[in-house]
Amino acid sequence: MTNSASEPLRIAVVGAGPAGLFLTDSLLKNTAHAVSIDVIERLPTPYGLVRYGVAPDHAKIKSVITTFHKTLEDPRVRFLGNVNFGTDLTIDDVRRHYDAVVFAVGAPHDRRLGIPGEDLPGSISATEFVAWYSGHPDHSEIVHLRPDAESAAVIGVGNVAVDVARILAKHVDELSVTDIPHAVLDRLAESKIRDVYIFGRRGPAQAKFTTKELRELGELTNADIVVDPKEIELDEASAAEVAGQQALQRNIDILRDFAKHTPAGKPRRLHLRFLASPVEIRGTTAVEALVVEKNRLDERGNAVGTGELETIPMQMVLRAVGYRGRALPGVPFDAKAHVIPNVLGRVVDENGAPVPGAYTTGWIKRGPSGVIGTNKACASETARELIQDVPRLPRAAEPDPASVDRLLESRGVRVTSWSDWLAIDHHEKALGGKHGRDRTKITDPSGLLEELASKA
Repeated sequence: MTNSASEPLRIAVVGAGPAGLFLTDSLLKNTAHAVSIDVIERLPTPYGLVRYGVAPDHAKIKSVITTFHKTLEDPRVRFLGNVNFGTDLTIDDVRRHYDAVVFAVGAPHDRRLGIPGEDLPGSISATEFVAWYSGHPDHSEIVHLRPDAESAAVIGVGNVAVDVARILAKHVDELSVTDIPHAVLDRLAESKIRDVYIFGRRGPAQAKFTTKELRELGELTNADIVVDPKEIELDEASAAEVAGQQALQRNIDILRDFAKHTPAGKPRRLHLRFLASPVEIRGTTAVEALVVEKNRLDERGNAVGTGELETIPMQMVLRAVGYRGRALPGVPFDAKAHVIPNVLGRVVDENGAPVPGAYTTGWIKRGPSGVIGTNKACASETARELIQDVPRLPRAAEPDPASVDRLLESRGVRVTSWSDWLAIDHHEKALGGKHGRDRTKITDPSGLLEELASKA
């Protein structure tokens, strides 16, 4: 059976996170062509970074799930969870069963520091740590919190770094009302951490955190904020940069206010350090200390080492210095920029020629930048270009949705359906209700589904 121009467009969206779901919503709102969309997700659950990347104490940000729920509930959309692109479904399979495919797989890998000692036990990526406290299935069995740690360093000054530091600095009771898994709460309750450091290699004017995230640090009931006034002094170029941007000025004002605070003797201390780069992690069998070099800014705002070193006792180092995308089997990839090469969302090959029927959106399209809402405009752009290309799309040889189901079944793939997700969702809410929470996240959805199936 070959698709005809009068039938709905069969579209595969690979990735059920914010980028993929904003894209799906944009296609649903298109009135020029009827669509039939399969949202294909590697994990058994939808929502991607909203579920597994947004800090558990940021419930308001997670409220976008309400919108995404409506998108996935649309009768023109199917959720195919627990399906790994590249193995369960190949690029050839996608071309055979869909008129177009949109890759929205994000940037799941972290960037490394590239310094001695980075691989010592106790040195991990913030990506892993966030996944652990968010209940990500890939990280549920890994404990990313050293029981003997009294000091922890977070390298980076973006929102992820601030999230990680805030979680480490909070008292476990403050997190017990969130959807954080019980096993994670138990580990956090045992934490002996007293000092948390955030290090930025440049000055406060170049920091990437948002004002809201920064201000929250001053509201911590369990930790004093420690800021050295000298490290937030602005050079001439930085002062000029701040003067032209209200958001930056607000950040500087908040930091200056922090620097005036007299420690109140709270159980923990959160140190904000600027113009300091990690140059070595020391230890024999695990992290024991962090060596940082004090920096200055050159005329272009780049960090330049001064040669002045400081060694700080440390038992944990978490790097939060950015993300990078990974290559997908059979899909063009820019190994330098770590994105799928594209023009306005149209995937292009090594010669810059468009790949028929292939599109991309989100971080794997533009790089790891922006907040969740940034993906909406990005997705709209890609959807617009896809719809414009409809007359030229190579139509699928087997567009019937049932043909995809048969293929996956023949390969032994236990696909998570939308009704399966609703069962998981119901279970988590019921579990949370027993503890006075809206939800308690489970880390093994597949196990729950097997249990439910055995009782059916």
